[in-house]
Amino acid sequence: MTLAVDPVFSLLALTALALLFASAALAKLRDRERFAAILEAYQVLPSGLVRPAAVMLPFIELAVALGLFVTQLRLGALAAAAGLLFIYASAIALNLARGRRDIDCGCEGFGRRRPIAGWMLVRNGFLMAIAVVAAAPPVPRALQLVDVLTIAGGLAAFVLIYVAADELFTPRRLA
Repeated sequence: MTLAVDPVFSLLALTALALLFASAALAKLRDRERFAAILEAYQVLPSGLVRPAAVMLPFIELAVALGLFVTQLRLGALAAAAGLLFIYASAIALNLARGRRDIDCGCEGFGRRRPIAGWMLVRNGFLMAIAVVAAAPPVPRALQLVDVLTIAGGLAAFVLIYVAADELFTPRRLA
């Protein structure tokens, strides 16, 4: 039995992931020095690799965001998206296990800092599940105007829920 989804859900998942990765990449590109410092604070890479990783990662995220809309690249982009989310979750989990909870997660791109927390592991798991939905082949059917409105409304809901969860589960700010 093959999982197939309505094209509305597929397009909504693809668009939500593309928005997430594009906004994350742009935030990193806006303040490269801050991102390099955040990456270094995680202490998961040898110090000589931090700077090259800080330079490359935003471009990888942009490639993922764009690749989600190219049919021939979609499955690779979805695998890369899930892989990046897993790597990010692993870095957070490792530092939580080390007791290092005051590290900036690096996931807030608008000048606000967020300390890492366990709920971010659940969030990344949920986002990986969205990648699985997006990877499922869509049921072939023509999109209607109501579908476009549903995708737009669903994307707005995704953004609002994402931001609300971030506010709800982040009890304090880093200085």
